Amino acid sequence: MNAYDFTAETLDGKPAPLSDYRDKVLLIVNTASKCGFTPQYSGLEELWRKYKDRGLVILGFPCNQFGAQEPGNAAEIANFCSLTYDVSFPMMSKIDVNGPSADPLYAWLKREKKGLLGSENVKWNFTKFLVDKSGEAVARFAPTDTPKSLESAIEALL
Repeated sequence: MNAYDFTAETLDGKPAPLSDYRDKVLLIVNTASKCGFTPQYSGLEELWRKYKDRGLVILGFPCNQFGAQEPGNAAEIANFCSLTYDVSFPMMSKIDVNGPSADPLYAWLKREKKGLLGSENVKWNFTKFLVDKSGEAVARFAPTDTPKSLESAIEALL
């Protein structure tokens, strides 16, 4: 099993098979609009614009499980991302990343790349998973890791 076996849903409700991104490097991030890390949208957008032509795809997954920091509906999230941070990378529909209703992609990512001390659960918004061109999860980064700090890891996979 790899990342290409999963299908997400876009913010506007359309199926988004990750197989569409085969042979690309994926940076998968759980996002929130009202979080101390929300300004990372700017850094993610910079990464996207810098590396998308070389094969990077950033996928944002809004999540309301941490401090209820993503309360909006799909239209509100899309509006916020566009107007506040000029986000142009693909944004998916709001999901759970932990618990019994965790999205299957996130259940797989967490098993593949555990967090500190072997924990699986995502601890907060803007946890980042890096997936290589073969669809394997190769790294997990904490919310405190800025998008810019991921550049060398991304470049190594492109």
